[in-house]
Amino acid sequence: MTETSADRVVIVTGAGSGIGRAIAVAFAQSGARVLGVGRRQAALHETAKRHPNIATLTADLHDRDAAQTVVDAAFARWQRLDVLVNNAGATAVMPLAETSADRIAELFTLNVTAPSLLAHAALPHLRRSRGTIVNVSSTYGHRPLPGAAHYAASKAALEQLTRSWALELAADGVRVNALAPGPTESEALTAAGLPDTVVEQIKQDEATRIPLGRRGEPDEVATWILHLADPSATWLTGQVLTIDGGLELL
Repeated sequence: MTETSADRVVIVTGAGSGIGRAIAVAFAQSGARVLGVGRRQAALHETAKRHPNIATLTADLHDRDAAQTVVDAAFARWQRLDVLVNNAGATAVMPLAETSADRIAELFTLNVTAPSLLAHAALPHLRRSRGTIVNVSSTYGHRPLPGAAHYAASKAALEQLTRSWALELAADGVRVNALAPGPTESEALTAAGLPDTVVEQIKQDEATRIPLGRRGEPDEVATWILHLADPSATWLTGQVLTIDGGLELL
């Protein structure tokens, strides 16, 4: 990171565990001031314990007023905003035969609508700071995923938002990029309601398919989020960087 890291303010959604926690800690260790956002207060408390530069806010991003509340909280605390990391998201195993309107709507609300509303709320501040947005997609934002097509479609939508916003905001000096992790150790599968035995089998199957022979670790993903958000990356925008141990190549 650069010498200006201590001046930067970063919002990280989904900061209560996994990739989001790792991102919040990595930014804090770089000197940035971080607002970690999530639904579970106890989990956020554990994240905040990792570094004194992390403050937290409990919010449910399904609520349409939550985005403005989050951005207002960061600005009220530090009077600026430089980076928005749209990390919060849901995984849903939903074969076509089991698809319902309510489940589709819930998935897209968190994976597509919430990042959009957060970016909208953050935009005035990001224009002033010539800041950046990093969206967290997935390898399956650009690969088919049988049995979870709507999850893949929601991440594909996020990647297209990334490219379109990058063009739209380029004149303002606001950069927009995305990181697309492959299967990474987190609570996402358990949060999707899958039994422990099924989760373990999925993890084993994924590790077998990945050329590097294992699932990713949250810290490995967080490292690249910092690179995309680094203020020295002045000519990088509209890109989707995949980090998945080579899975994308198959």
